[in-house]
Amino acid sequence: MATAIFNSRRISQATAFTFLGLATAITVLPVLFIIIYTITEGSGAINWEFLTQFPSQAGRAGGILPAIIGTFYLMLGTLLFALPIGVLAGIYLTEYARDNWLTRLINLAIANLAGVPSIVFGLFGLSVFVLAFNFGLSLLAASLTLAAQALAMVITTSREAILAVPREYREGSLAIGVTKWQTVRHIVLPQALPGIITGSVLAISRAAGETAPILVTGAAFVLPRLPQSPFDQFMALPYHLYTVAAHVPNMPREMMWGAALVLLVVVLSFDSLAAAIRIKTRQRR
Repeated sequence: MATAIFNSRRISQATAFTFLGLATAITVLPVLFIIIYTITEGSGAINWEFLTQFPSQAGRAGGILPAIIGTFYLMLGTLLFALPIGVLAGIYLTEYARDNWLTRLINLAIANLAGVPSIVFGLFGLSVFVLAFNFGLSLLAASLTLAAQALAMVITTSREAILAVPREYREGSLAIGVTKWQTVRHIVLPQALPGIITGSVLAISRAAGETAPILVTGAAFVLPRLPQSPFDQFMALPYHLYTVAAHVPNMPREMMWGAALVLLVVVLSFDSLAAAIRIKTRQRR
């Protein structure tokens, strides 16, 4: 009887592991296929001229340097605007706000904000940052728009990371006379930092690949120069890739996939840098 029960449990465990492995493979294989296909199709276009020259002939020739620089500027601007506000909001909602109907309503609104289509954020940025604030079609307006889109994810992941810190850490700190803010700053935040970094990376990486929000707030297809100030228009890899793929006739396939490969490398490089910072933070903790 005991042997039959043991064998039944082993079969159940093996079945569960099989389905979990299949689910993992179904998730990972398409991603690997996309990466491998992009590398195969676009690696032939990658050379020094492609990475350092300005585009010409409506993107059919030349390089994509302005699009690369513009994408880095966008990611940096989104990070500068979204990260401090998102983390501070997460701290307030978790550590200071009272649990009442208003707080629950705010949390529900933040959760729903993450599901708003990107074109809606684009129209919001056009109405508020471009027209109302008179920033014009500019890098600043686009960065603020992407930051507004990334804010919901940054706040949500910051809250979850802070809530994951054991309550005993806070109680022990407060018991020895440390103030609330000192406890948050020196005890809670260092413990929650890896989770906050992870959420911020996901939000910024998503923003780096968005086309709709920057389409109406400042992105240009071809520019003869790099942006000199936050109020200048700019080029960006997602918009450049969308335009050459959908609106430029006789576009060389190799150059199109080359731009896609560069965008993929930019996003993965940013993710890798954040992962290294996260690992270093955990080791130091």
